[in-house]
Amino acid sequence: MAAQQVRDGFVELYGTEPEGVWSAPGRVNLIGEHTDYNDGFVMPFALPHTAVAAVSRRTDGVLRLHSSDVEGGVVELRLDDLAPERDRNWTAYPAGVVWALREAGHPVTGADVHLASTVPAGAGLSSSAALEVVIALALNDLFELGLQRWQLARLCQRAENVYVGAPTGIMDQTASACCESGHALFLDTRDLAQKQIPFDLAAEGMVLLVVDTRVKHAHNEGEYGKRRAGCERGAALLGVDALRDIPYGELDAALDRLGDDEEAVRLVRHVVTEDERVEKVVALLESGETRAIGPVLVAGHTSLRDDFRISCPELDLVVDTALASGALGARMTGGGFGGSAIVLAEAADVETITKAVQEAFAAAEFTAPRVFEAVPSAGARRLV
Repeated sequence: MAAQQVRDGFVELYGTEPEGVWSAPGRVNLIGEHTDYNDGFVMPFALPHTAVAAVSRRTDGVLRLHSSDVEGGVVELRLDDLAPERDRNWTAYPAGVVWALREAGHPVTGADVHLASTVPAGAGLSSSAALEVVIALALNDLFELGLQRWQLARLCQRAENVYVGAPTGIMDQTASACCESGHALFLDTRDLAQKQIPFDLAAEGMVLLVVDTRVKHAHNEGEYGKRRAGCERGAALLGVDALRDIPYGELDAALDRLGDDEEAVRLVRHVVTEDERVEKVVALLESGETRAIGPVLVAGHTSLRDDFRISCPELDLVVDTALASGALGARMTGGGFGGSAIVLAEAADVETITKAVQEAFAAAEFTAPRVFEAVPSAGARRLV
């Protein structure tokens, strides 16, 4: 249905049929937060919420962009005029992908694009990565570039880092491009080695809820970049290429070497322990001990709240209320400073937990949260 609606929108806008329709999903990160730009481990899975794009090629060096989710008409850009950090609008994401492809020497000569997305923006669910990946996959197919999924993810990350100016890691784009239905993706962000881990909660009587606090964040507004720079400084102080290189068993000794540099201690401790938590969750899932990942998720939230300091009152309220109402585990997910939390629960407890969270938000006079079930879904693909 989404493919048909976007195709029809394209015809209405441009007066011709698109050459195809593609989709790319948002993602939830089960565990492994702020480890990707430290060459560490992450474990996302794709959501059923997607960005859908109808696209046709052009040969005149013009890029025309339209989104049904944004007010306004078609935006027309000349490919030769695309340059980093000039565009502060939503169009920077698809235009950045075109720029990154051309910078890498790929013969993209223009396109007409119509988009629609069901990935909540600003909720920590990678709406921007979905937008980037759907454009990259469409252009890869249409211009027969022959790029692998991991290569598309790298180019999309470059678009976001350089063209948009947001210093994000590689996780979001790789999740959108490479996840499989019914699985979580265990990703080594250093070499992009991937392992699909079966993750079928329904078969075990469990549900993973996403609670969108509706507190918006923007990764290119400073705090995210400060954390990344702080991690890089910590690695330099410890004489390693990235914090991934500090073994968990040597963490205490590494922290002692940092002395009274409180910020470095906190950031290093979070990243090293978070990598360990990812590996622990993988081991538990592979051994069939799915319920046992709950406390690991909680430990991850505590670390993000106290060491990385990127939580907020709304996220903490979700976690505390859910746990008090019988959840198996809960934590914030995504870049932080707002966005969403995840809650692992027995299916029989979902209604109780959801009601408790909604009532807690009302009592705190917070904006009502959006709560939905997260179902591990397919990665980017061509629909038509």
